[in-house]
Amino acid sequence: MPTSPTRTRAATARAAALTLSGLLITGVLAAQPAAAADPTGYPNVRINEVTSSNDDTVELYNTGSAAVSISGWKMSDDSFSPQSFSPSSTTIPAGGFVTFDAPKGLGDSDKLVIYTAGGTVVDRVEWATGKAKPAMARCGGDGTGAWVPAVPSSTFGASNAAGCPASIPAASRVRINEVSSNGSDTVELFNGGTSAVDVGSWKYSDNDTSHSPVSVSSSSPSASSIPAGGYLTFGSSTGLGDNDSVLLLDSSGNTIDSVTWATDGAKPSAERCANGSGWFRTATTATPGTANSCSGATGGGTGGGDTGGGTPAGELLGGGGSLTSGCTPEAASGTGATPSGTLAWPGGPNVTIADNVCAFTTSTGPEGRDVSGLAFDPANPSVLWAAKNKNWLYKLVKSNGKWIPDTTWSSTGKQIRFAGGSGEPDSEGLTVGGNGHVYVTSERDNTKNTAPKDTILEFDPTVSGSTLTPVHQWDMTKQFPQLDTGDKDDANLGFEGVGYVPDTWLTSNGWVDPLTGTTYDPADYPLHGSGLFFAGLEYDGSLHVYGLNSDGTFITFATITTGRASVMDVTFDAGTQRLVATCDNTCGETHTFMKVNASGSIVPDVTYTNPAVMPTDNLEGFAIAPASTCVNGVREAVWSDDGVYGFGSGSSSYGHALYSGTFPC
Repeated sequence: MPTSPTRTRAATARAAALTLSGLLITGVLAAQPAAAADPTGYPNVRINEVTSSNDDTVELYNTGSAAVSISGWKMSDDSFSPQSFSPSSTTIPAGGFVTFDAPKGLGDSDKLVIYTAGGTVVDRVEWATGKAKPAMARCGGDGTGAWVPAVPSSTFGASNAAGCPASIPAASRVRINEVSSNGSDTVELFNGGTSAVDVGSWKYSDNDTSHSPVSVSSSSPSASSIPAGGYLTFGSSTGLGDNDSVLLLDSSGNTIDSVTWATDGAKPSAERCANGSGWFRTATTATPGTANSCSGATGGGTGGGDTGGGTPAGELLGGGGSLTSGCTPEAASGTGATPSGTLAWPGGPNVTIADNVCAFTTSTGPEGRDVSGLAFDPANPSVLWAAKNKNWLYKLVKSNGKWIPDTTWSSTGKQIRFAGGSGEPDSEGLTVGGNGHVYVTSERDNTKNTAPKDTILEFDPTVSGSTLTPVHQWDMTKQFPQLDTGDKDDANLGFEGVGYVPDTWLTSNGWVDPLTGTTYDPADYPLHGSGLFFAGLEYDGSLHVYGLNSDGTFITFATITTGRASVMDVTFDAGTQRLVATCDNTCGETHTFMKVNASGSIVPDVTYTNPAVMPTDNLEGFAIAPASTCVNGVREAVWSDDGVYGFGSGSSSYGHALYSGTFPC
């Protein structure tokens, strides 16, 4: 439900400040003062896929949030000077692809360098004999994933995911994680895989092409292997300058990783944030041999080609596509300030648009908008449930990096009804209960939208058919007379989110039952199941705690203050052992994590805002994947944009509802 004003857009400024991991400055061209001629956002353009078969095709990908002109750009390999090429388009849209055929061909063992029209190196990749057949591609994220040689199939002009192997090779899980040019000239590698990797014959180089690559094992201290989840540090024998690069090659000469920094960008160090992934930034404190601090660093123009002189904000990846018929994004309104004391997003800085454009068009809401509540299925975290306000429920699964409808359940979603098969629930929030059923909150009946109907509906998702009717329905409308004014906008300020909280969390943390004044005892309420439901009221940001009885009655336990002006989604995260109340642009895009305090009350603990690259929109849905999905210290977080507006017309996010990022384990 849209509630925020048009935001000030900073996509161009962000794009100019993003890092470019994988760039190697070479030869005389690197010294040319080409900055004035370089288009805004050029560091966001990445070599994404290359083949030395057939037409020797190259694919570029724009990881930024604004289109970039590549008019006049050139390429070279290891045997010819920079040559002009003819791209499929002279402009790469945000999250878009451009392809071209190498003008003089590419060899079985070769390298590829891309330059702006002014001669600035944009990106570079090298491969050994046969390793670009059928293609060499980035896997694990277009533009940012690890280079994987000899992928099973090429996917030029589309996401690499479909052509990547099911499991990324162990070598490609080794990343340059931290670099220091403050005199120690230290390089840190991190192995994010599950097995040790032999790097004894690997080599590295800086941006001086007169330097021959140096073996890692010959550097000090000498080392030849990195354990799973471990680090390897060594001093660069070539020295590292104020404005320099490190290129890492495997024993065959294939590019593994690289990083570039601007003047003073690696003092005291340039570090990946989050640790082992994400973009480089100038660290506050160097931490060679241990996890990166990632605590507030600024300045210097850090790794990956960040030339903006500040901390990279990450990248908004993916998205794009043309709006389908009837799909009408809606700008946000009512944006409020971010509350004081709100902390920066603790996960990775990069976010990926995670659905197809206009994916949620339905017969009762063809505009494609109104995806609100989200919830992972704790018993099956490969499933993400989503509610659309126009009385639809979706079971989503991941395919090629996107959340799409599970065709074995319904390719178009299922319509939901009130008890008896009547009406059209204004379905906003949802959660998965201890019995595996999906519980959905509704603010109104959309067929009578001037009157509130604050209800919680229980659906059995295993029931067949295209329409679902509730197993049980609990109506709390009479508890909120302030919403019953005859105005549809007031009626639309009711139950916006709901979260199932297991009894075990409440009891183990000593929650005091407001009805008895003593420690909560689930046995006092024999019909309520195995947990309580916390419904978020958009009207004032309060949480309302209910026991939902199997006989259709309910118990009202308490009203809890979140400290926020509104609540759009509610989720319980077993990983952090916190209840999370989400507010959209109304509160400056926040997630308030709540705990049971020493007195047995549920109170706010800490509040985070969204990753900096995300739009300030009606981001009403929020879900964190279970801790069982953790890989390399992170798990997925997903947001939904109710208005599918993103950064507006022409942006890669326009017409998209779902965003995917990472949250710490």
